[in-house]
Amino acid sequence: MTEAMIFFLMGLMILGSIIALESKDLLSSVIAIGAVGFMLSVIFLLLRAPDIAIVQVVIEILTLIILIRVTISRDIHIIGDTREFLPFALNMVLLVIFFIIAAEAIRNMPAFGTGVSKVAFPYLSRGLNDTGSANIVTSVILDYRAYDTLGEATVLFTALIGAITILRREAKK
Repeated sequence: MTEAMIFFLMGLMILGSIIALESKDLLSSVIAIGAVGFMLSVIFLLLRAPDIAIVQVVIEILTLIILIRVTISRDIHIIGDTREFLPFALNMVLLVIFFIIAAEAIRNMPAFGTGVSKVAFPYLSRGLNDTGSANIVTSVILDYRAYDTLGEATVLFTALIGAITILRREAKK
């Protein structure tokens, strides 16, 4: 069941990427790319990697805010009342499917406090001797997974610098 959901979400991600590439409206492209990123975070949840899913959601939100701000300031056009039923219905159906898959991913996550990781036992048993740190969380983050932590910090720092650069350039004008 999980593999089928992952393949389904990957298909939706490909569809969202095609929509982003082929859309004539810049704002629609940005929203489609945001949907692709959020589907990727649900895939990370299905793969039982909540830490990566959290980083993906944070970066996706920052990126969407920046891109929507830049898009709206650059692509000024008047939006008329062009509501059509079919695109709205399709969006609602896709939104419901997305939330059902996300709820299923969250429901299938292990209960809090249960150990499902095969690497947790060595960390817990040898953490104090290997690292000298009495705090196991600190030893895992800074000793065992230091490169992963450095990578996450680099991604967050890069997103922050990008946001400051874009927002500062707009403020100077």
